[in-house]
Amino acid sequence: MADAPVRLERDGAIAAMVLEDPPLNLFGPHTYESLMACLDEVEGSDARALVWRAEGEAFTGGADVNVFQRVVDALESGDGTHEIAGFGQLLGAVKRIEALPIPTLALVHGLCLTAGLEVSLGCDMFWATESATFGLVEAVVGLTPGAGGTQRMAERAGPARAREFVMTRGMHDAATLERWNVINRVVADDELLEKGMRFARRLAEGPTKAHAATKRMVRAYLKGGVEEADRVTPEVAGSLFETEDLQGAVKSFLAEGPGKATFKGR
Repeated sequence: MADAPVRLERDGAIAAMVLEDPPLNLFGPHTYESLMACLDEVEGSDARALVWRAEGEAFTGGADVNVFQRVVDALESGDGTHEIAGFGQLLGAVKRIEALPIPTLALVHGLCLTAGLEVSLGCDMFWATESATFGLVEAVVGLTPGAGGTQRMAERAGPARAREFVMTRGMHDAATLERWNVINRVVADDELLEKGMRFARRLAEGPTKAHAATKRMVRAYLKGGVEEADRVTPEVAGSLFETEDLQGAVKSFLAEGPGKATFKGR
């Protein structure tokens, strides 16, 4: 898949899905297919962290509007069911990213619109450059985000902010989205890749099973609030005592003090 719009790279325990389809890294059918293929590979690998990033001046100009025209044409011809189903497949990719039992990190620069932003919102953590700009601008063509962007903005920023972000069709800078709690960290333009990969390496070297448990408890909270998270916590956290990483780290802590343990992800 050397010419695929999204390729998978490995840096030790880090898997990186890299979007590169110049000039604007637009999302079309081949982008969806290659993204799914990368996720197939990640799910079957020993990766302990995933990075989502892009090459080029723009992170992405968003969805290829030609895809929308094909859906319209298919509907006008009376055969649009398949086209609409295909249009929605990106949401499946976002949900697969959320379900990965490893930490996931979006590293975003430049212009980031619609589909690429929706994939980024599916990651556990989200970093951006100071000059990055963002938009879910589907309303300019009479559409609303179809890959979960609206609800994931609401999850991070609250429903009022999500409505504003989508309905105004406007562009927002990284500082604004950091203030809205959408973005975790804003860094200098020339530091994103270096600092982001260093952070991802730290995540990958950590207790992978414990990270997966943390993700499960956050998801439980989002599903049913503190009460649901409390319900699953004893089983989710308690099961970690069976892991090699916890057992080794406890021994290391008692023998050498805190911060000396190394983790194998088991």
